[in-house]
Amino acid sequence: MFHDLVGHFPPEVSGGTVVTDKPPALDAMMKQDDLTAAQADATRWRYGFLVVVVGIVAVLVAFGAAVFATREFAPLFAGVAGVIGTIIGAYFGVQAGQSGKARVEAELARSQEMVIRLAAYVGTENAPRVIDEVLGRRPS
Repeated sequence: MFHDLVGHFPPEVSGGTVVTDKPPALDAMMKQDDLTAAQADATRWRYGFLVVVVGIVAVLVAFGAAVFATREFAPLFAGVAGVIGTIIGAYFGVQAGQSGKARVEAELARSQEMVIRLAAYVGTENAPRVIDEVLGRRPS
């Protein structure tokens, strides 16, 4: 097989020398991308949490004012519980969706860069043989 599980090319593909598919410079770039993505994710969670807390405090203040003015607790509490539950559910739903999307986009960018680097390494003279070995022959 063209590429084993450890990440090396067999000698017949790499021209007699064994090389890894990720040079150190690529690893360094990926670490920086991961760091940037993690910082963006942390910022999104922090500010999103702040917005949710402010929203809940505003709803509770309105609830307290309504209870003080009407002296009715139970019907007002049911409305407040529904609103707070909706705010919290929306917050976690949006955050989970954004987090998954960011991870997939980062992985896609890494994969595309890896493909370009490997294509440049293999060269045009070995490309048909490598494609046949990795993807299989095209049906005629």
